[in-house]
Amino acid sequence: MKTAEIAQRFLDFFEKKNHTIVPSASLVTDDPALLFTVAGMVPFIPYLSGVVPPPYPRAADVQKCIRTNDIEEVGKTPRHGTFFQMLGNWSFGDYFKEDAIRFAWELLTAPEADGGLAFDPKDLWVTVYEEDDEAHELWRTLTPLPEERIQRLGKDTNYWSTGLPGPAGPCSEIFFDRGPAYGIDGGPATDDDRYVEIWNLVFMQYEITNVRSKYDFDIVGELPAKNIDTGMGLERIAFIKQGVDNMYETDQVRPVLDLAASLAGKAYGSESHEDDVRLRIVADHVRSSLMLLADGVTPSNEGRGYILRRIMRRAIRSMRLLGVEGATFPELFAASRDAMKESYPEVEADYARLSAYAIAEEQTFLRTLAAGSAILDQSVVEAKNGGGTTLSGSEAFLLHDTYGFPIDLTLEIAEEAGLTVDRGAFDQLMLEQRTRAKADARARKGAIADQSAYREFRALGETVFTGYTELQTESTVLGILVQGQGTDRASEGQIAEIITAETALYAESGGQVADKGVIVGPGYELEVLDVQRPVPGLISHTVEVTTGEVSVGAPATTVVDALNRHSAQQAHTATHLVHAAIRDTLGKTATQTGSLNRAGYMRFDFSWGSALSPETRTEIEDIANNAVRDNLEVTTRVMSLDDAKAAGAMALFGEKYGDTVRMVDIGGPWSRELCGGTHVARSSEIGLVNLVGEQSVGASNRRVEALVGLDAFRDLAAERAIVSQLSTSLKTPREQLTTRISELAASLKAAEKKIAAFEAQALTGRLPQLVESAVAVGTVRVVAQSLGEGASADDVRSLALQVRNRLGTDPAVVALATVSAGRATVVVVTNDAARERGLAAGALAKGAAGVLGGGGGGRPDVAQGGGTDAAALPQALDGIVADVRAATA
Repeated sequence: MKTAEIAQRFLDFFEKKNHTIVPSASLVTDDPALLFTVAGMVPFIPYLSGVVPPPYPRAADVQKCIRTNDIEEVGKTPRHGTFFQMLGNWSFGDYFKEDAIRFAWELLTAPEADGGLAFDPKDLWVTVYEEDDEAHELWRTLTPLPEERIQRLGKDTNYWSTGLPGPAGPCSEIFFDRGPAYGIDGGPATDDDRYVEIWNLVFMQYEITNVRSKYDFDIVGELPAKNIDTGMGLERIAFIKQGVDNMYETDQVRPVLDLAASLAGKAYGSESHEDDVRLRIVADHVRSSLMLLADGVTPSNEGRGYILRRIMRRAIRSMRLLGVEGATFPELFAASRDAMKESYPEVEADYARLSAYAIAEEQTFLRTLAAGSAILDQSVVEAKNGGGTTLSGSEAFLLHDTYGFPIDLTLEIAEEAGLTVDRGAFDQLMLEQRTRAKADARARKGAIADQSAYREFRALGETVFTGYTELQTESTVLGILVQGQGTDRASEGQIAEIITAETALYAESGGQVADKGVIVGPGYELEVLDVQRPVPGLISHTVEVTTGEVSVGAPATTVVDALNRHSAQQAHTATHLVHAAIRDTLGKTATQTGSLNRAGYMRFDFSWGSALSPETRTEIEDIANNAVRDNLEVTTRVMSLDDAKAAGAMALFGEKYGDTVRMVDIGGPWSRELCGGTHVARSSEIGLVNLVGEQSVGASNRRVEALVGLDAFRDLAAERAIVSQLSTSLKTPREQLTTRISELAASLKAAEKKIAAFEAQALTGRLPQLVESAVAVGTVRVVAQSLGEGASADDVRSLALQVRNRLGTDPAVVALATVSAGRATVVVVTNDAARERGLAAGALAKGAAGVLGGGGGGRPDVAQGGGTDAAALPQALDGIVADVRAATA
């Protein structure tokens, strides 16, 4: 039974049980405590917690999920994958334990001809929370399961919570027994891989707080309604129904695994366990990357983009360890597309964009591997020349952390060279980094207000936003929060969150920043610092009480800063114009990946693989400003999502849309996008679009920045003033300035070249004196001199080599120093005879650099160091002499 068929059977079954079928939410979640949708329940948290009234009493879905906390286990067990699909049925205060258990058993055991999954009851086990007598009795009476196959387990396995304050409850898990060939008898209590958890039924009825760990918390009471939250792992059902050993061998994953094996010249399932693990990692990670890209995530060095980059690079690394050093993503991603398109048609429809990101990321990382290999090769040479047998853990960590060079490749290359790596030191540095990251994550989670604080306000209905047509709206204060806690009033000087029934103030979303403004009422005035949507449908104003005292129930008038709003509208509408101009110039594959609009400024990110030429930038700017000149009408229409897409509206990647959307037209179909932001009425109100920057923001991702309206005019006026000043100073007409400045630059470069030649000649003239300055330190002749200020490091290095050559074949160490812009530089060279006595230039330079407050090192024969404490240069040179004396004593 194919994976897609299993999913459809699940949905069909629950649709017949009067469940609303809900499409999968994006992998990118709105929950500020999470980077991704990590479980099927994440999109339903507002309904389960009672913060937002549910739109239906019961629902069912197939939810895409990404989870990377067990990424090191991927490929090693039959069930761990970074991307997975959760089949879920939900009840929001409708049915509870009895129906949840009855539905699960019926679907699992009903014949395939009747729409079921046809599991043999003798292969099924269940667990319940040890104190949940009700669930235990229901399993015993509603199903033919014998008593011994209903096991009671503790809170660590059968009590569900998110690990944060909010909803929780006991759960009951259903397991499939794979048989004695896979492990020991005894049921799920043995925690053996023989028993595969396939379905978890969560009886969500309590609210918890004071969460000390996922299983240590205080229950403060029952939720407003008893809910059902279930999750059945689609991949786990698939590998059981398809008769294979693990999720990597199912129909949606196996094609990538087989292709990876073919490209590597390996036979999956052969004698090599390590190769099989690497092939499974590739298969899993390629699929996960494809699905993340499809939901608008792009590779970067932070947040979600970093996780995607890490997953991609683990796949590339695994192919490298399988012996494939060239690019493989063009073939592997195409195979994953073909395996997933039946369930997710968007991966085929948008494949050109998705594959462009994947291929560019692979090319970038392959270059990184080449650069890292060169650095590692140099470290290997230095270690062997110095007589060492070990690479330091700090070097391995630097390669890993700074260059993205995987530790297993470092180990492999070092082993080939006959060296080991100080893995203990590397692991300690990694542990310290992870500890810092976990502390940051805890701090981020701790900063998030408990969403239950908004429950009573959201229960009163959605906040009505009037700002599309009004800049001032009268309303009532529904609630006040101070430091995340509800209160009945806030006084002068306090920072608070204010919830009103209606508001004219725009909450930050869609790239447009929040409005500025005030909220006023009898005896008080509040300065609005921020406006956000903490939960769907609710708008919250963060304010400072500047005058008086505000209380719950008081009249409140929200007042928008009209000038700031107009400037923000100019910027947001200009973003639509620039987007249309980019697509007109570069083609339809140049799609938006991000934006920021604030008063007078817009930033627009789009998918594109190379820098824009000056001519292309000018063309984009001209198209946008022609649209401004043409005074195009800006209209908005509210319609169904399907109707908007049929009309040609662009749905942007990474954005989430409901069934009803707002479509913004500029000049009719010239620009047509789904957008909830505020806009000017006609394009001429923008005034001017001035592109001021263009840069890369990751592989296959570019960013343009523009000033808009009065800010654009001011910037051009500033440039005009600069041009006028240059024209006057250089006594050159404006149209000839470029040529004149080029001539001056060429003259300056020629003069600098002559000066450098004179300085080098002057330094060379000091050669005899420097040779004469050599002193005997034991059996080694040492020159340790400062050349004063101004000499370049290259010239100092050249002179030091000449001094060394003049000193002959007897052991010699030359250390010459210079100072430039307050920074001291020391160059150390040694000859063969000195190195035979253990005198390495790198070690000597590093010691001197430490005295100067900086760093240094290099090869045993030539090295360089430096620091900002130029006054310590005499001590640094004396230190080199002392090091030579100590080494030759």
